[in-house]
Amino acid sequence: MERKHEKYERLIARCQTLAPVATAVAHPCDESSLRGAVEAAQMGLLQPILVGPRERIGTVAAEFKLDISSYELVDAPHSQAAAEMAVQLAREGRAQMLMKGSLHTDELMGAVVRSATGLRTGRRISHAFIMDVPSLDRAIIVTDAAINIFPTLEDKKHIVQNAIDLAHALGFALPKVAILSAMETVNPDVPSTVDAAALCKMADRKQITGGILDGPLALDNAIDLAAAKIKKIDSPVAGMADILLAPDLEAGNMLAKSLSFMADADAAGIVLGARVPIILTSRADSVMTRLASCAVAVLVAQARRANAGKAVL
Repeated sequence: MERKHEKYERLIARCQTLAPVATAVAHPCDESSLRGAVEAAQMGLLQPILVGPRERIGTVAAEFKLDISSYELVDAPHSQAAAEMAVQLAREGRAQMLMKGSLHTDELMGAVVRSATGLRTGRRISHAFIMDVPSLDRAIIVTDAAINIFPTLEDKKHIVQNAIDLAHALGFALPKVAILSAMETVNPDVPSTVDAAALCKMADRKQITGGILDGPLALDNAIDLAAAKIKKIDSPVAGMADILLAPDLEAGNMLAKSLSFMADADAAGIVLGARVPIILTSRADSVMTRLASCAVAVLVAQARRANAGKAVL
């Protein structure tokens, strides 16, 4: 078993060799969100642009002895205005990433998806957790556990492609995608198995590119090679999955939280499919998880620059 956090530590160290990325931090008006931005800046991951009520941010910084004197501060009267201004900074190219502060996720994402002034692309927006499970030799991506409640087949195509592109940014040359269900065979009475079969055929026809897909697969034979062998599953993905596609948000959320609370995993989170990567952190996140979320976004932003003119992450 690897030392806890070792995969995240390697990820952060890799990002520290890169230039800090300009990041619009929407409404960092409590200790957790402001400290997260400051700590990421001190680690050399990002250059914060603090967006929110100037006086309130200053009060929080003074109360908790956080030095924000070197960071740009864009005054916005309340959380909704802060979300809209942060998105505008990204649209104008002044920020290459967004980071959620102490506002509701719905407020930030509402500004992101607004048709006239938001950051939508041709892709479905989706969320991915990059899970550092101590007992596994690699980080594993779980998607979607936060945004798409009951994704359609077309939605899942975009969710998978977003996750594959994320995996490329993290250094996976040809990520293996397990499309999860409760069983390994296609059953017309279980819609997730039919979707899995269709997604695999989409990959065969190059409608999804850059990864190896297989499914339906149950969780045990997606990540445990012995379980796959016992069930005689002949697959290049079974037992070695890098990406776990959940059938819906409830399943994905329960999977991610089970790994966190029962397998001692950390869960760095990012929103994909918009014009810029979006860092979603929770007040309950550890310092390491917050920094890892920033590091993941930095690598996605770097990949976007390297692939300018191609499909967005």
